[in-house]
Amino acid sequence: MIRFDQVSITYDGRPGPTLHDADFTVPEGELTLLVGPSGVGKSTLLGAVSGLVPHFTGGTLRGRVTVAGRDTRTHRPRELADVVGTVGQDPLAHFVTDVVEDELAYGMESLGLAPAVMRRRVEETLDLLGLNELRDRPIATLSGGQQQRVAIGSVLTPHPRVLVLDEPTSALDPAAAEEVLAVLQRLVHDLGTTVLMAEHRLERVVQYADQVLLIPSPGAPPLLGPPAEMMAVSPVHPPVVALGRLAHWTPLPLSVRDARRRSTPLHTLLTSPSTTEQTEPAQPNPAPPAFEAPPEAPPATTPLGEPSNTGHAEKTQAQPIPAPPAFEAPPEAPRTARTRTLRHLLRRTPPPPPQATPAAPAPPASPVTATNLSVRRARAEVLHDITLALAPGETLALMGRNGAGKSTLLATLVGMIEPASGHLRVGGKPPHRTPPAEMVRRVGLVPQEPRDLLYADTVGAECAAADADAAAAPGTCRALVSSLLPDVPDDTHPRDLSEGQRLALALALVLTGRPALLLLDEPTRGLDYAAKARLIEILRDLAARGHAIVLATHDVELAAELAHRVVILAGGEIVADGPTAEVVVSSPAFAPQVAKVLAPGHWLTVSQVAAALAARQDPQAAP
Repeated sequence: MIRFDQVSITYDGRPGPTLHDADFTVPEGELTLLVGPSGVGKSTLLGAVSGLVPHFTGGTLRGRVTVAGRDTRTHRPRELADVVGTVGQDPLAHFVTDVVEDELAYGMESLGLAPAVMRRRVEETLDLLGLNELRDRPIATLSGGQQQRVAIGSVLTPHPRVLVLDEPTSALDPAAAEEVLAVLQRLVHDLGTTVLMAEHRLERVVQYADQVLLIPSPGAPPLLGPPAEMMAVSPVHPPVVALGRLAHWTPLPLSVRDARRRSTPLHTLLTSPSTTEQTEPAQPNPAPPAFEAPPEAPPATTPLGEPSNTGHAEKTQAQPIPAPPAFEAPPEAPRTARTRTLRHLLRRTPPPPPQATPAAPAPPASPVTATNLSVRRARAEVLHDITLALAPGETLALMGRNGAGKSTLLATLVGMIEPASGHLRVGGKPPHRTPPAEMVRRVGLVPQEPRDLLYADTVGAECAAADADAAAAPGTCRALVSSLLPDVPDDTHPRDLSEGQRLALALALVLTGRPALLLLDEPTRGLDYAAKARLIEILRDLAARGHAIVLATHDVELAAELAHRVVILAGGEIVADGPTAEVVVSSPAFAPQVAKVLAPGHWLTVSQVAAALAARQDPQAAP
């Protein structure tokens, strides 16, 4: 159905091909999963199938790509529209109309289908994707996950023979993702549709794949094979595969069910009396200790401008977590020529004021205190009776289905939305009544759409502006970008980055200012496992230095690795609030893979299991 014959694709200005020596055939009527680290050319490969590469993106294509017998070199995207349906990483860039039902019908109208056929297919798609209640809603009012489902539905209605999907579940909650994957399974099994899908959250999809197409590294040729064989050599893999590698299971499990069948010896070993007390903590991510004022002496700094980690392991047992620097209004500075937009205020942190003679700092206000908070949008109450408090150094994961109010709560905390009732203080001040120039020194927000924070022409220019606005040492932002996603040149335009790379850049811009409160909306969307691990280390370091962090996320593995607490929203109300282990283990929808495999234990991550096994082998090494 899809044939790549010695294909290489090179973009103008790039030193080498983005996709190199691709030679494979995707079978008809199968679900093929495209995997690989960020930036290896997955989106380029998908674009070559639909004809967008090179007809729309430019560049040079060598070799031949055929889809259902049509050569994409001689058939432009509009001539492949009846054969290939494509959903990109950014659903907003996909939409043509303003209303959900109109968007579902638009593709069929373009193909000239009869009105009766269009009506029937629209109704079928609304039911398949659970969109019936949203059919008359303006697309702009939908949550990110709801928009993603509409985008998928709009390419399903023309009934294409090939579906190409780039991160289709990245913005969906676990239940919604399962619904979408069930639809794709039905299309493959019942209708013989060929599905080629790129996805970083492999824990959701790898068990459904018939084949895995692996691009192991930049410039490496793609490899096609059975999922278990590809996962054995893949540099990116889900937690259940990592657990299988740790336990030396053969063949490697691809699903929780497969892993549970092999887990009895491992579970027995972990729960044996000699190690139970050491290896089964009630709270894997312990809450930070009570906050106290830091010592007067300033800490040593690293090249990133952050306090050094030297001796951190010894110090944390003897003294409390250091406080973040005090955030006070700076003296009026001359206005620069740089445009001061709302996105600029959301992203940038002005330089701290010059320090006077040292004095004992006063204990800072709680980063977040909300009591009986309610928020309305138009006539709808989207948040109701929210009571929440956050301590310095605490990391909180905000979870819940799409449309539960997570993004609205973050926008309220940063002052973009005024509460309808209740009491809210961020850093001791009401955010909606605090000038944005002052608020940005207290809180940094990374929204779902990272492009909202990007307006320079190159990555280097973005980083230089972030360093200047935060009064950070030159190269601070650049070092953060490199730590999240290496090998991104300074002269790259942000629009040429993948969704995951743009997110990493936006994160680096906000982290450069080291805000006391950091809000992140779906921070791992588009990130591979290696980039996510680097992000976790950066956020852990910030939390250890007293920064409070709120993550609105559907990534249960991220919450398991990083969060001290989990708050679950449903219908705009808090339905669960407690330590991570207690909340996620008791929830089938939000439990990570390791917790499901080793239930009823309290291990949430592969790293916790590895530490437990190491403690059994060497009790002196146990914490």
